[in-house]
Amino acid sequence: MSIDLIIIGAGPAGLTAAQYGARANLKVLVIEQLAPGGQALLIDVLENYPGNVGSADAPPKTGFEFSQDLHKQAESFGAQFLSESVLSLKREGNLFTLALGNGETRTAPAVILATGAQHRTLDVPGEAEFSGRGVSYCATCDGPFFRNKKIFVAGGGDAACDEAQYLSRLSSQVVLVHRRDHFRAQKALAERTLHNPNIEVRFNTRIKEIRGGQKVASVILERTGDDGKGIGETREEAADAVFIFAGTIPQSSLVPDTAKDENGYIITDQKMASSVPGLFIAGDVRASPFRQVVVAAAEGAIAAHCAAEYIDRLNG
Repeated sequence: MSIDLIIIGAGPAGLTAAQYGARANLKVLVIEQLAPGGQALLIDVLENYPGNVGSADAPPKTGFEFSQDLHKQAESFGAQFLSESVLSLKREGNLFTLALGNGETRTAPAVILATGAQHRTLDVPGEAEFSGRGVSYCATCDGPFFRNKKIFVAGGGDAACDEAQYLSRLSSQVVLVHRRDHFRAQKALAERTLHNPNIEVRFNTRIKEIRGGQKVASVILERTGDDGKGIGETREEAADAVFIFAGTIPQSSLVPDTAKDENGYIITDQKMASSVPGLFIAGDVRASPFRQVVVAAAEGAIAAHCAAEYIDRLNG
């Protein structure tokens, strides 16, 4: 089909962009390598999305349910979806050409990059070796395997606190370690984590190594604090699982020549336009002071609206 707008990535930003693009009467194609929803699929309860309050009979929607609704909504407005990988993205004249993993290509005058970000690893001994055997990056995926077990969580942002809360419903032995002396998470979420009786918070501490045989059996912890109390001291503790939430890495490799910040996130203007004409950015791959589902959705809507304006200008 003739395509007006290609959206790469089907997280909340890409799915919202698809809806707004299709409603603007554009022929929209969304390309997603995995399932629609992105990291939102991993959210246990989407409690902070406006309006998703639930009721006494029905709790707030999960990230999975929310993603399904976004997908169906975008399709209902006419957006098309393709499950495939994008190998390269090039602009020639006023057209972008995308090379796909199946050997085919797609072209369009405008592209929205909503590829998000992937989990950052701790890069410590044992992490890769025990991935899937006690080391995980998704509490809702793997948490139930460790019910009533001793679980370590590494991180200090929203994701770490949110996932620790979820794990605390499965076990009373959750230990959250963070290398700094305070959380980076939103205040309300941080306070809830600190006051959860099933979560032991240890600041100024990092996981230095993960050990075991067929599966995780222990962790080596190291003091990192600047309070002068045993900096560098290590100790080994028994562990059944390690869940890692150490931040994210933006998935921006498709556009190496686009302006980025020092961390690799793509810089845009208020219209979500990148330094490349016709290329718009939305969601976690974009340089932003606050990464939340509601922010990604808003950026997706703006990107689609401004992409439609850009296409109108090209068509005269």
